[in-house]
Amino acid sequence: MAPTKTPAVELDVRGRTVRVSSPDRVVFPARGITKLDVVEYFLSVGDGILAALLDRPTTLERWPKGVFEGARLATRTDSSGDAFYQKRIPQGAPPYVETARIAFPSGRTADEVCPTELAVVAWAANLGTLTFHPWPVRRDDVEAPDQLRIDLDPQPGTDFSDAVRVAPVVREVLHECGMEGWPKTSGGRGLHVFVPIAPRWTFTQARRATIALGREVERRLPDLVTVHWWKEERGRRIFIDYNQMARDRTIASAYSVRANPRATVSAPLAWDELTVVAPDDFDVTTMPGRFADVGDLFAPLSAVDGPGYSIQPLLDMADRDERDHGHEDLPYPPEYPKMPGEPKRVQPSKDRDRAH
Repeated sequence: MAPTKTPAVELDVRGRTVRVSSPDRVVFPARGITKLDVVEYFLSVGDGILAALLDRPTTLERWPKGVFEGARLATRTDSSGDAFYQKRIPQGAPPYVETARIAFPSGRTADEVCPTELAVVAWAANLGTLTFHPWPVRRDDVEAPDQLRIDLDPQPGTDFSDAVRVAPVVREVLHECGMEGWPKTSGGRGLHVFVPIAPRWTFTQARRATIALGREVERRLPDLVTVHWWKEERGRRIFIDYNQMARDRTIASAYSVRANPRATVSAPLAWDELTVVAPDDFDVTTMPGRFADVGDLFAPLSAVDGPGYSIQPLLDMADRDERDHGHEDLPYPPEYPKMPGEPKRVQPSKDRDRAH
């Protein structure tokens, strides 16, 4: 006799009925966390996750089979993975799931999920979405980033504690430019700093500003920080991944769940707690209590009357770098078309001209 299938559960999500199928399906075997647990986690941090995604075109990172040992995420070159990125609205989405049309570097377009209410998050979680990847734009102007997202990415031989050593210098440079940033764990070993910007900047300008900031931090911490795109040149340093500000590159939202055995989450932090926390402190089971205690530390990023900083000081810094140090643009990701002003996109060890 076949095992009895657990019936679906219907949840009331702020007036919407959201159906959770196979609610007892185990998503994180090491922790015994089920699909219903994941959905209820997102509802417990509802104001935070919705603020992070509201009106933003959002790519869904879906793990419909769960995060089991050996599970792989499909890539552009290998589509055989157990999980995948959903860049277009799934077929059969309910009418309340709205979209925003975005353009990729290739020139192709897509209608991406654009959350406008918490029920959309619960619906996506039922589809196996663990990590939400919102664009740094709002749907009313998808060509104008309203956030700088600074990714402090530990390279082999470094870890979260090294990113924590870099973060105050990032903040120092921001302050010198009249700006403030809000830190969060990546959910893994890294650290992110988000900066609200205004009035209207392009992706090219936002990326150029991030490069300038990264180069200045690298000058102040040359043994600990790098902006080198090629892995063979990075060494045991924290890579400030400036290409996260390129079009169609996104960072996991605050409160997203990460696909690791512990079910950690990307947790907003106060600056003064960076040195006393670790990424594993924040997971699906602990974050609801923290959220109840401290609320949404990223709320200023989404407030209607919140700050919005000019990136002109960073663009001026980029101009000085080019004039005084000969620093030009840096390589784009490999799937991008050749961009104006971009240097030769060749791995240094394979660059015959450089070798001579």
